[in-house]
Amino acid sequence: MSQSQTLVITGVASGIGRETARLAVAAGHDVIGVDLHAPAEAFGRFIAADLGDPAAIAALVDALPSGIDALLNVAGVSGTLGAAKTLAINFYGLRMLSEAVAPKLKPGGAIVNVASIAGFGWRANLERTKGLVAASGFPDVAAVCTTWGVPDDLGYPVSKEALLLWTFRAAHQPRFKTRGIRVNAVSPGPVETPILGQFRAVLGDARVDSDISRVGRAGTSSDIAPAILFLASQQAAWINGANLAVDGGLEASVNAEVLGF
Repeated sequence: MSQSQTLVITGVASGIGRETARLAVAAGHDVIGVDLHAPAEAFGRFIAADLGDPAAIAALVDALPSGIDALLNVAGVSGTLGAAKTLAINFYGLRMLSEAVAPKLKPGGAIVNVASIAGFGWRANLERTKGLVAASGFPDVAAVCTTWGVPDDLGYPVSKEALLLWTFRAAHQPRFKTRGIRVNAVSPGPVETPILGQFRAVLGDARVDSDISRVGRAGTSSDIAPAILFLASQQAAWINGANLAVDGGLEASVNAEVLGF
């Protein structure tokens, strides 16, 4: 990125969020970091917030300044907390934050959502995904999960399916589009972060090991963070409503298998 930006980055205490914040500060950007717990390293200003709590999200938005260049939604949980809490943090809280922050984003700004290859099934599960996205505001998430039959062991992939579909829609919603705010997603494959072990518990060793073997190794936070910052920059000014797979070729491999080419 060629000029300094003000970036709000969630999930700065660990993993991809921490590396994204570190790279942003190193590049001369002003970072406002958000997480449930303060990071061990200082990355500019820090605001503690529970992104699964609508009251906490509202307080966070009130504390944020105007003139933000980009919101980088990196924070997320692995699914071990159950479907309702996982969807609350990974999707409904993220969406609420994005919509509430929109007026504080500069015209021509950006929102970047960290999704996942685990959300690949949104097309196959389109009706359920549409139903989840159609629940407006910050709904009774447990009730929504019951309505759409989302079991606890599917909370993580389902949350990312909803996030991807919403990303595509949000890019054309007036609250963003009329002010030139781009909304994109980055989808990593397995990444060596502190919660990779939790993903193994949720998705199973066989799934995770298969995904890693397809591309030769797991990713690292330093593989993912530059792509997030790229989508936040003006170098990506003509990229909107896109999902960038940053997975070593995993999605291409899965597509070849699923579509038979």
